[in-house]
Amino acid sequence: MPLPALQERIDQELEGNIALEVDEDSVASRGVDGEDPTDLGHGEGTGVRPEGADEFQRLDSMERTYGEAYDNTLGSRSLPRAGSGDGDRKQELIANLRAKGDSLQDEVLRQWAFADVSPDVAQAGRYLIAFLSPAGLLEVSPAEVRMQMPTAEQIDETAFEVALDTLQQLVEPSGIAARSLQECLLLQVATQVAQDPEASQAWGRVSMLITDHLDDLVQNRLPDISRATGLGMDELLEAMRLMHRLSLSPGLDLSPDDVPPVIPDVLVEFDDATDAYVATLLDGPIPPLRVSPRYEQMAKDKGLDPEARTFLDRNVQNARWLIDALQQRGATLLKVVGVVLKRQRDFFDEGPRHLKPLPMTEVADIIGVHVATVSRAVSDKWMQTPIGMVSLRRFFSGGTSTASGEAMSWAAIREVLREIVDEENKAKPLGDEALAAALRERGIDIARRTVVKYRQKMGIPPARLRRTY
Repeated sequence: MPLPALQERIDQELEGNIALEVDEDSVASRGVDGEDPTDLGHGEGTGVRPEGADEFQRLDSMERTYGEAYDNTLGSRSLPRAGSGDGDRKQELIANLRAKGDSLQDEVLRQWAFADVSPDVAQAGRYLIAFLSPAGLLEVSPAEVRMQMPTAEQIDETAFEVALDTLQQLVEPSGIAARSLQECLLLQVATQVAQDPEASQAWGRVSMLITDHLDDLVQNRLPDISRATGLGMDELLEAMRLMHRLSLSPGLDLSPDDVPPVIPDVLVEFDDATDAYVATLLDGPIPPLRVSPRYEQMAKDKGLDPEARTFLDRNVQNARWLIDALQQRGATLLKVVGVVLKRQRDFFDEGPRHLKPLPMTEVADIIGVHVATVSRAVSDKWMQTPIGMVSLRRFFSGGTSTASGEAMSWAAIREVLREIVDEENKAKPLGDEALAAALRERGIDIARRTVVKYRQKMGIPPARLRRTY
C-alpha cells in the first residue's frame, strides 16, 4: 500500500482489534522529526538494513498461520480496552483522517435552495441537479430527466424548462447546467459582458467565434477563421486570450477533486563519506505498534471462557501478522530502492536523460522475490531525492541502445523528445517524421509510429496544433 492508504488501514485495525495498540514507549523515544533511530534506516550505501536470510519465509509462515483469522472482521466492543491512554491515542489518529468534501450536487443544491420558484419548479430543479456531470454540464435533456421521475411525482415539461433556465442564471460559477460545451462557454461570456459592459465588443467577437467557429478554434485553423470572418490575426489572438478566462468544466471549480497529497515513502540522500546514495524509510505517519501485553496474557489464561479465549487469540494473531507485515513491507521497499540506487546512479548525478533500462524481473532476481512483489512494492510509491520528488515506478522500463552503444530507457528517450519539441520553432513546428529525424541526429533511431505513440502519451499535440501565429 502507498503510505496514505497504509495509514488509513492501520487506523482501521487499531479501531477494530483490541489486541493491537500503539507502542507509546517507542513514540516517546522517536526523534523530533518523527523517525525512530533504531528503525529501518541507512544501509551500506544501498538503503538495505541488515536482516536474516529467512525473513521472507517467516512472513509467509505467518500468513499461512494467521491469514484466515486476519481476513475475519472482528468487533472491538466485546471487551474493554487496556487503559484509557490507548483509546485516546486511537481516537486522535482517527480524527486526523481527512474529511471528504461536499459533492458538486451538494454545492448546487445549497444555492438552489435560495431560488424563488414554485414548488414544481423547485422539485424539477432538484432532479436536474442530480443529473449534472462532474464538469457541471447537463448531458441529458430535461425531457429525459423528466422520464426518470416516479409517476406519482410527474411535473409538466414547462416546469423543467423554467428550472433549467433558472439554474443557469442563478448558480455560480456561470456555465453550470449547460447542455453542451458551446452553451457552457456562451453562458460565461454573458456573465463577463454583464460584469464589464465596456468590453462588450471584444466579448461579442468571442461569442461569435464560439457560436460559428468553435471547431476551427479547437483545430487551430486561425487562417481559415480569419478569411471567413474578416477579422485580423491580432483580433483573433486577442479573442483567444479572452477565452482563456472561461472554464471548460465549471463544476470542477465549484467542487474541485479531493486530490490526496503525495507523501514520500523513502528519503534518498547523498553520503559524501561513502560517495554513494543512501535511502531511509520515511514511516513517520505510521505509529509504532505492538501486541497488547494484557490481552496477550489473557489469551493464555486457560480459566477464561473458551469463546472469549478464541476471540482474544484471533485478535492477538491478527495483530502479530500486521506488525510482521509492516516490517516486511519496509524491508522489501528498501531492498528494491537499494537496487535502483546502484543501477540508476547516472540518473541522480546527471538527470532524467540518463535513465537506464531496468526490468522488474531483473530486480526480482537480485533480491530473491517474485516479480509481482516488486510490482506491488513500487506501485504508488514516491522517493524524496536531491533532485526532487520522484515516482519509484519511473525507474522501471525497457529501452534500446543508442548509436554509440549506450543503453537508454524509453523514459529517457521521451525526455529527449520533449526537449526537441520545447526547442522547436513554434511558427514552423516539427512533424512526426521530422521529430524522428531529430532523434536520429542524437543517436536514437526509432520509427515514426513510435514517435507518435510517445508524443500522444506525453500529451504533446500534433504539429498543426502546436503552431503559433
